[in-house]
Amino acid sequence: MRHETAVRRLRTITDRCEQASGLWDERFILGAYAFGTVLNSRSDLDVVQVAFVLDLPPDDLTWQALPPSCVGLARLLDLDKTPVEWHLRPSVWPVSNHVIRRPLRIWSADGPDVAALDALGRGDAEPLRLPEPDDATAREQLAAELAASLAHLHRVEQRYWEPDWRREHRGSGLHPEDHLWRAVHGHLDLLAADRELRGHAA
Repeated sequence: MRHETAVRRLRTITDRCEQASGLWDERFILGAYAFGTVLNSRSDLDVVQVAFVLDLPPDDLTWQALPPSCVGLARLLDLDKTPVEWHLRPSVWPVSNHVIRRPLRIWSADGPDVAALDALGRGDAEPLRLPEPDDATAREQLAAELAASLAHLHRVEQRYWEPDWRREHRGSGLHPEDHLWRAVHGHLDLLAADRELRGHAA
């Protein structure tokens, strides 16, 4: 898609976040951040990448996990209408990680970040992006996410055949095996990031 189309898509996502934020007594979606190619180049791109910050505990939102309470988000935010790669982050962790690099906030509890979206459309959003964490901070955060991811993988493996767990993790086109795959994929992805970070440090 063209860069202009991608920015319009991000504006639509912020509008949907604004509408969805009124559906709960307490805010559930706390922020939305664009990242990836749309920030780094004005050339055509295959997919729009967005990270959503949610008011959920980190044990529920380990990397690539999709808890049952979040299965409907894609439809709620119209993320399935055009190519969108989306990720969920808990509010107690940084939104940035080994994939989400120097993101740009496009929506918060105060509403759409019009200045950021306008700057992105002009191609000069660089000063508004989050800074890259230093190596020590990145290592500490990655270690915490690795531990949480492994614990999540153990929980999924231990409960995988329990009828109640399987019933809770089925619906909206997803099945228990999808959640198991996400747990495995997320942990392996973090392990690869950890190896890469250690290699750079060495």
